Amino acid sequence: MSRVFVSQEIVDEALEEFEGTGITVDLRRDHTPLPAAELRAAASTYDGLICLLTDRIDAEFLAACPRLRVVANVAVGYDNIDVPAATRAGVAVTNTPGVLTDATADLAFALLLATARRIPEGDAFLRAGRYTHWRVNQEQMGVDVHGATLGLFGLGQIGRAVARRARGFDMTVLYHDVQRLPAEDERELGVTYAEFDELLARSDFVSVHAPLLDSTRHRFDAAAFAAMKPTAMLINTARGPIVDEAALAAALREGMIAGAGLDVFEREPEVDALLLELRERVVLLPHLGSATGTTRREMCRMAARSVRDVLTGKRPENLVNTELADRLVAGP
Repeated sequence: MSRVFVSQEIVDEALEEFEGTGITVDLRRDHTPLPAAELRAAASTYDGLICLLTDRIDAEFLAACPRLRVVANVAVGYDNIDVPAATRAGVAVTNTPGVLTDATADLAFALLLATARRIPEGDAFLRAGRYTHWRVNQEQMGVDVHGATLGLFGLGQIGRAVARRARGFDMTVLYHDVQRLPAEDERELGVTYAEFDELLARSDFVSVHAPLLDSTRHRFDAAAFAAMKPTAMLINTARGPIVDEAALAAALREGMIAGAGLDVFEREPEVDALLLELRERVVLLPHLGSATGTTRREMCRMAARSVRDVLTGKRPENLVNTELADRLVAGP
């Protein structure tokens, strides 16, 4: 009989995916991540694992879990998993793309608006009892979003969803990606390809939607901020290490760029102390991109379905290491 370990608390409805399969599921009812050694020990006798992006699944973990056949990450990104090591060990890796696209795109645009219009600052100002009268030169003077130029770094599913939302604000949308879209797709989305330096130089807002890779780590560094408009703002809902936080804090403090809205951080949940000190035109959120009840429930169910499918000899819907597909269908 196959056994599944769930490393952290997920929604109970996800466990319904295992009904009638004979698969035993042990759900750890705790929302704090286990230290690496404890996670290895806890999962060592299981056939399947449902994990979160705060769990590090590396070669050492895989060696300690010889029965493991599938790791399902409750996230679209999987930089917390050593996929080549999993493939060598014959362990399927799955993620949860698609279902969180719109929720994350909504949050990215909300973060853009909140930063541009200084909404958190206005809220704090009013709650502190400092709003005594309306004035032309308001303390929280923002910048226009409508008609501005939006630069998208990465044009996957979430980037495209943000581009569609930008239409409603009559924005000019540029994008940079490792692979350029066909001209017909560019026209349909209303986007224009730009080299990275051009994207930085022309954009009023730069929104990050790329995966974390060696090539994207610290892609936004001091040189990148120096190339941006002094009135520009950076939005990041992708992965924290794509942005050099120390360089960002310095760029904001020195007026190299005007603002930033961040939902993810370089050493999450730690946030650079210099960023925390900045109050104006800097909005910081605790990784809320996919945080709607509907989205998180479906992410958990999707991960559970993936584990169920692998353990019952089927190909999961979101297999990352596709080279294992034939072996999975053949069964153990």
